[in-house]
Amino acid sequence: MLHPVPASTRAKSRHASEGLVIFGGTGDLALRMLFPSLYFLEDEGLLPPDLRIIGTARSDLEDAAFAAQVKSAVQTRAGDDFSDETWARFAPRLRYAAVDVQDAAAFSRLGEVLEARRAIFYLSTSPALFGAVCQNLQVAGLVRDDSRVVVEKPIGRDLKSCQAINDTLASIFTEDRIFRVDHYLGKEAVQNLLALRFANTLFEPLWNKASIDHVQITVAETVGVEGRWSYYDDYGALRDMVQNHLLQLLSLVAMEPPASLDPDSVRNEKIKVLQSLRPITGRDVERNTARGQYIAGVADGRSAPGYADESGGDSSETETFVALLAHVDNWRWAGTPFYLRTGKRLPARSSEIVIQFREVPHSIFGGVDLMANRLTIRLQPEEEISLALMNKTPSLEHNGMTLKPLSLNLSLSHAFKDERPRRIAYERLLLEVLHDNQTLFVRRDEQETAWRWIDAIRHGWDHKSTKPSPYPAGTWGPSSAFALIERHAHSWCE
Repeated sequence: MLHPVPASTRAKSRHASEGLVIFGGTGDLALRMLFPSLYFLEDEGLLPPDLRIIGTARSDLEDAAFAAQVKSAVQTRAGDDFSDETWARFAPRLRYAAVDVQDAAAFSRLGEVLEARRAIFYLSTSPALFGAVCQNLQVAGLVRDDSRVVVEKPIGRDLKSCQAINDTLASIFTEDRIFRVDHYLGKEAVQNLLALRFANTLFEPLWNKASIDHVQITVAETVGVEGRWSYYDDYGALRDMVQNHLLQLLSLVAMEPPASLDPDSVRNEKIKVLQSLRPITGRDVERNTARGQYIAGVADGRSAPGYADESGGDSSETETFVALLAHVDNWRWAGTPFYLRTGKRLPARSSEIVIQFREVPHSIFGGVDLMANRLTIRLQPEEEISLALMNKTPSLEHNGMTLKPLSLNLSLSHAFKDERPRRIAYERLLLEVLHDNQTLFVRRDEQETAWRWIDAIRHGWDHKSTKPSPYPAGTWGPSSAFALIERHAHSWCE
């Protein structure tokens, strides 16, 4: 059970009054992630004392009805960690304003509720509405020099549309006031990757092509697209997952040590990695990429429909699975394969980074089969880090040793038992926005560099008329994904 923190110990804001405005305040993301995250920050005394939280949507709701929706969502997410005492502190912060984001006149009501507070505008809406929201905020006089805007991915569906959205944002907010969310950067295990690399002397001397054979990054989902079919069919796995989540993870693995943890130092090193990615063009599109689309099968022990079935039987060439072989062409990583893989309707829900070290150059243990060391960083379903090492099996053998691999495990839930397990990534991200810290957010040049690399792959698929290969729901993707990695004498870690 979480225990409320006395008001006297609460974090103090640097400003007299603040307002967090959540556009799309009755939507899935807001109710499932944002409001529960804010509630947990309240529980730990981390919200500014006078922060007002304003939800907006098109529906006409009274404050009490809106608060009831939020309470139900928070109770569902918090479970046994829900505290009536914390809710009694949190509920008075909540307000609601009915706003049609494409109606400039409706923003006057928002201004009345905001009451000239320093505002954070969180755009939990379709990216197609980002421009209208920001422009109407400006027309209504609600944007001040110290206002901030938070935008969810995806920002655009290619480089051109991304630049158009970013141009609109930049015409109203300066870059240091724009927070582009990739929620994977809020996960504890992702942040711990920086600590693992740069707070320990153990790994950094080995973190290069001389010691590391290859890297695998997998984000696997057991669910299909279900109710999101119309959105997903316009994006697909490459745009929806690789352009942001997987490339962010790759850049954190491959980056050079930053000068410090200030936002630009970290993001400068990340963009160097993205700029060093070898373009996948020409024949490499066929050799180094794999596309798939799930068909009917069995997932989680139940029959599952195919992607086309979820649309009502419409045919589509949108990929629900992608595997890529990427190369970072710089001095540290030249020649080291980075395998990226993501898909829906796979056998397990798992997000992990596998650092596969090279084999020992010579074995002194006769015919014993030695397994090369492997560092695995798991992001979900549990956050943990494990290192596989060879170890002698206890025995009295006189003619040799029996060896087997054992794992050294760092489980965050076990190591920090006093902490609430499985924090929501948005808790950290919202807290960083409140503190004006952009380290865990994506800079414009980062984002546009990633899109440039992705667009080259899309262009290659279109030029070659490459269609996604079918794979049954509940399997690890099409055969082309296995051919991609086995061609280089490697195999997927599953």
